[in-house]
Amino acid sequence: MTKWLPSLAAGQGPLYLRIADDAEAAIKAGHLPHGAKLPPQRDLAYDVGVTIGTISRAYNVLRERGLVAGEVGRGTYVHAGGTGPASPLVDPVTQQFGGTRAISPPAGKLRFDTTAAVDVGQAEIVGRIMTEIAAAHPGEISSYTRTLSQDWQEAGRRWLSSGNWAPDLEQVLPQLGVHAGINAVIAAISGTGDRIVCEHLTYSQVSRSANLMGRQIALVDSDADGILPEDFERVCAREHPKAAFIMSSGQNPTLACLPLSRRREIIDIARKYNVWLIEDYLYGGMINDGIPLLAELAPDRTFLLNGLSKSVAAGVRGGWVACPPHMSQRVRVTQKMVSGGLPFLLAELSARLVLSGAADEIRTAVLTELTAREAIVRKLFAGFEFRSHPRLPFFWLKLPEPWLSGTFKQAALDVDVLIDDEDEFKPARSSRVFHHVRAGFSEGRDRSISETGLRTLRRLLDQTPVGTSAIV
Repeated sequence: MTKWLPSLAAGQGPLYLRIADDAEAAIKAGHLPHGAKLPPQRDLAYDVGVTIGTISRAYNVLRERGLVAGEVGRGTYVHAGGTGPASPLVDPVTQQFGGTRAISPPAGKLRFDTTAAVDVGQAEIVGRIMTEIAAAHPGEISSYTRTLSQDWQEAGRRWLSSGNWAPDLEQVLPQLGVHAGINAVIAAISGTGDRIVCEHLTYSQVSRSANLMGRQIALVDSDADGILPEDFERVCAREHPKAAFIMSSGQNPTLACLPLSRRREIIDIARKYNVWLIEDYLYGGMINDGIPLLAELAPDRTFLLNGLSKSVAAGVRGGWVACPPHMSQRVRVTQKMVSGGLPFLLAELSARLVLSGAADEIRTAVLTELTAREAIVRKLFAGFEFRSHPRLPFFWLKLPEPWLSGTFKQAALDVDVLIDDEDEFKPARSSRVFHHVRAGFSEGRDRSISETGLRTLRRLLDQTPVGTSAIV
């Protein structure tokens, strides 16, 4: 750990900004080199004679400026502007694309940073179907997949349907899950340097994947109902994006659902500026709110994706994309290029789960369990500001003063609960601070374990950061 104390003798403005400015100057001068570990917040607060909240704010400012990154359980490291070599513990790829979650989560913690489908005994059903597939298709299992079964497309057509609407069968393609499908779509419709529109808070692994492929991110403003059409038009006019990534219902992490009027406005703007729409309906399909999909309103411009990971089985990770007319072949090629190809066993298993009705049965059981757990959330966190839904596996909690998102996440880790801070959902550098965390509650088959973790988080809210060992 590098020895560094900020000088507060000069400068104006709040203490936390002066500390952040001093650290930035030290980084640029090489006194805090690339890979250097900053002092723990508690230690630095004691040495400087300020509160831990002041140091937390300073570290958050440095992170927002892109100068440092936090690693769960390890601390805060310099990763920009330094002159020395990178620390072997914090490689640049991990810093840029790894997000704020640990690549290998620490053992013995409650996983409230996951929203995978609840374990309702689906392993038995999956195992039985896999045995049937192995017996019926030994040759296909031992070889590469070079065909596209109509059953695979029909399963996707059913899973992507909403109300009385369903996509055209010939436009549906099976995928290695929704995330992989989005990557294939981005690769198909854009090139190096092209911009993809994302909200300030979203499923940021899409943006990181896009960055890895050489695309850039354009941020659009949202409110409690989702993307603001007027700002979407501003971004389209100024930055000329190729596509917009939109979670139209059950947005992750805010749970926003775009009203029908906004969906129509967004489509009109997308047509005006020739922007593709990538509609992630992974959580929206669980809510089933009855609002027409973007893909229903604009099938000529929208790529619709949904899968099994949140409502059936994340370990299966099957998914499908419905493409606009004449785009399915292009996406099929890019899917093979970016992923190596679709395994027969995955595609056949996913299709059989859906076509046999087993997927619907499992989803019903999962949603029933989520409703019971979400009721616990509403009871325990009554009086606090949060958003939840009876059919979704997470809630979006606004932190009371003086908690910051990063310090609360670390405090939760200290009591053996893994959650996500707001930075995990920021797709690009942003000056926005939301003071929220996302906590999932789908982990584990035993509901009492989930309730134990929720009670732990609730007790933590009554404490203050000074009473914890939180380190951003």
